[in-house]
Amino acid sequence: MRLRTLLIWLAVVPTVAMGTQVTVTAQRLLEQSAQLRADVEAAERVGAPLYTLMVDMQAERTATASLWAGTAGSEGELRIRRAATDSAAAEFRALADDPSRSFTEVTRQLEKLAAYRQRADTRSGAADSTLAYYSEVIGKVIQVYQQEFSHAEDAELAQASRPVVSMLQATEMVAREDTVLALAGPSGELGFVGYDQFVSSLGAQRYLHEALIVPHLTARDERFYERVVGSEDWQEKTRIENAVLSGHKDTVSGIRLPGEVSGWSSAHANFSVQMTTLNIDLARSVLARGEAKAGELQAEVAWLIAGSGGGLLAVVVVVVFTTRSVLRRLRELHERTVTVAEQTLPDVVARLQHGQTVDPQALPAVSGDRDEVGRISDAFARAVAVSVDGHRRLAAERHGFGLFASGIASRTGNLVSRQLSLTEDLQDTFGHDEALLAQLMRSDQLTVGMRRQIENLLILAGGEVPDPHTEPMRVADLLREAAAEVEDFRRIERQALDETSVEPSAISQISHLLAELLDNATRFSPPKSKVVIRAELVADGLSVEIEDRGPRVTPERYEEMNGRLHQAPPYSVLAQNAHRLGLFVVGHLADQLGATVTLRRSVYGGTCAVVVLPAELLLPSEEETPREPARREPALVAAASAAAPAPAPAAIPPAPAEEPEPEPEPVQEQEQEQEPVAHTSAGLPSRRTTTPRHAPATALAVRPAPASAPTRPALPERVPQTHIADELRAPHAPETQVPQDAATPEEVADAWADYEQGTQTVEEELRRDQP
Repeated sequence: MRLRTLLIWLAVVPTVAMGTQVTVTAQRLLEQSAQLRADVEAAERVGAPLYTLMVDMQAERTATASLWAGTAGSEGELRIRRAATDSAAAEFRALADDPSRSFTEVTRQLEKLAAYRQRADTRSGAADSTLAYYSEVIGKVIQVYQQEFSHAEDAELAQASRPVVSMLQATEMVAREDTVLALAGPSGELGFVGYDQFVSSLGAQRYLHEALIVPHLTARDERFYERVVGSEDWQEKTRIENAVLSGHKDTVSGIRLPGEVSGWSSAHANFSVQMTTLNIDLARSVLARGEAKAGELQAEVAWLIAGSGGGLLAVVVVVVFTTRSVLRRLRELHERTVTVAEQTLPDVVARLQHGQTVDPQALPAVSGDRDEVGRISDAFARAVAVSVDGHRRLAAERHGFGLFASGIASRTGNLVSRQLSLTEDLQDTFGHDEALLAQLMRSDQLTVGMRRQIENLLILAGGEVPDPHTEPMRVADLLREAAAEVEDFRRIERQALDETSVEPSAISQISHLLAELLDNATRFSPPKSKVVIRAELVADGLSVEIEDRGPRVTPERYEEMNGRLHQAPPYSVLAQNAHRLGLFVVGHLADQLGATVTLRRSVYGGTCAVVVLPAELLLPSEEETPREPARREPALVAAASAAAPAPAPAAIPPAPAEEPEPEPEPVQEQEQEQEPVAHTSAGLPSRRTTTPRHAPATALAVRPAPASAPTRPALPERVPQTHIADELRAPHAPETQVPQDAATPEEVADAWADYEQGTQTVEEELRRDQP
């Protein structure tokens, strides 16, 4: 999972949680507000008729008790109270139409009202049971108030509605006292049950006033309540109650009430109105609080939504800013890392490998930031510093090893040069012995190859091959000099232009480069096949193509070999390819010359190496410019014979199997000119010649002695063909359909031995390349 996704989830999860919480809270508050408004609406719509019904039921109950006691005029009062009750009940039934609320219980009780009125009119049954029905209906009404308007879910409204319900209950207790006293009638006597009801109602209403009403009244309601209980009517009520409790007399049939009870009716009529007003004020106060609370809840929801929306917006802004900041810093860190990894470090490593200094400002530095991204950047800077230090040590070790290898190569090269000089002296001294001459030529050729390998070590170690040339060299001579470096040079066919010459400072490097490619071509091609090297001018300079007929090579292998030609390998790669260092040497030389070398598949199935030398290394040749002597080419002779016995044909190992290939077309402009030859005193060909190209192939009879050494006798000059064998003097008869071979004596002497060794070398290389 990407870091951007993680940061987004880090913001989304708390945002969704916060939004869900706000939604749930807002929904709960809105439901509570709606419930409050529904209660207020129901109280305003049903509360007043319900309270009126309760008061009318209380008055009808008292009138029914007076009728039952036989009080004069009670029938007319009862009809009036019943009409008021019916009117209040009808209004309540019309408004209480919500089946989900508790109004249905009161409605169901009202359906029994007619039956109990019938029982009161006929005085059937006991008065207590009839009066108990009215008390039950009034109790249901008070219960509806307690359930519907107490607001138990809100503590503040529940506290405010508690005095209202308690006031209704206290009013009911006073009304029951009024009913019990009305039941005493003109006789002023109560039964024991009636008296107990009076005492219970008196105790209950006093407890309600003292414990549940007065402590919970507001200051305004408390002042109103004090005016009610301080009035003369309320004081009269209290005196009558105390008189009933203390002045009653027990009789056989019941309890005789004191005479003070005669003032109860007028007092009750006055203070009951005041209590009704107090009850209505308390109920309206609760309704007003409910309405205000509903408004507060809606405002709280609005503020909650606004605050939550602002908070969510702030969270989104902070998350977006933080995410963009973190991602920007990480992107900058990534870009710096990629730049250091792809540009800075390769450049630093290249400079270190070339022995150059490195600017510390180019490397990332430790900033000391304490945040996570800064610490990652500092850790990467430390890793880069450690890597650069490691490369610096490796470069120092490589440079030191290069100097060591260069020193060893230089000393060994001096020894090889002395060995070549000694071999040349031996050739001059013992050239009359043909068998010994062949061995000396073989030793000379191997020593030349040894010197080239030492020069390879010098090149790979970072040194330069010493170049003795001071004059330009024709391309044809350059190709000849490169071919002379190869052990199996007899198979090389040269095609060159005489109109172009090469700068003296680049002759040795070009010759060595071409010699490595030619050596590779001769070793990896069949022993009897020819290796063609041709040179011609192209738009970019001089193109030299070396084409062999070796085994097929896959495109992947060509890509690998071309890679060796285009980059300097580390010592680990050189160690793994210690038996095939020629391509690395070619790559080094091509890099120094500014040339390009490409290996590709030849049209004959072998490999073709294309070398393009830049035009800056070329010079136009002049007809009379003397040719630069070849460095290491054996001289040619006109005729030769085998100095060593030829092996039997059966001893020749078969060439590697390959697909049939067409023979190359005859060369149009092959160099056919016979080179002039210088000889030793024994009549053998000399390895080096200073004879110009246009000079005749003859030697001077006498060489004058140097002026600086007059006392020493003059040395005899070598006369051509004086010590050659008689068999070699006669010309060979031309062979049928075979071109005349212009091989030198040393070529003839080493032909078969080189052929056998070359074949073995190719087989060994092929076995080594196989997986």
